[in-house]
Amino acid sequence: MIAPLQAQNPIIRWSWFIDEWDQVQAALVQHLELTLLALGLGLLLSAALATVALRYERGAPPITAGAAAFYTIPSVALFGLLVPYTGLSRATAVLPLAGYTLLILITAIIDGFRSVPAEVREAASGMGMSPRRRVLTVELPLALPYIITGIRIATVSTVGLVTVAAIIGQGGLGRLILDGLRRAFWTPMTIGASLSILLALMLDLAIYRLGAAATPWTRRRGA
Repeated sequence: MIAPLQAQNPIIRWSWFIDEWDQVQAALVQHLELTLLALGLGLLLSAALATVALRYERGAPPITAGAAAFYTIPSVALFGLLVPYTGLSRATAVLPLAGYTLLILITAIIDGFRSVPAEVREAASGMGMSPRRRVLTVELPLALPYIITGIRIATVSTVGLVTVAAIIGQGGLGRLILDGLRRAFWTPMTIGASLSILLALMLDLAIYRLGAAATPWTRRRGA
């Protein structure tokens, strides 16, 4: 019985993939768009909150605790809470996804700037640099390896979470996975899952290479 069933419903039916390529491509593009929108918004919010935490020491614990508390909220529950207010829209998907990046990104930014040696800051100030110039030209480059690592982790995590947004019709490749599960049709489920994994790996590699290009001194130091 198993062999005939597998023949009727194979893991991947390539004819379906070819015939439905437009659907697969649209789902992949939507998945990428949701990931980048959530990361961009999360990075902006994290930079602002991390700036406050670094400027005021007492602000760091409540900010990180709040981000950690948000991270514990189940994504399905959060989507459900937002639907009555924002509907089955892209905002309903992007806002929670951006929120889930906060803990990772805020921690990475804070750790990165705190890793800058105090003598480096003093030397930059002694050279007459303004605080803004010192941050942008001295502290930020030194903190960048930590920040890049945080962005990589947040990216991979977000690619996975985007699939859950399929329950509100905004899941990108998650829609293929959900469609396959509903119909017990393995092909769209396998393709959606495989492309999600591939997308996460490709984005992680791209960010790694961008980070390596932006911080060439780390390679020389490692060598």
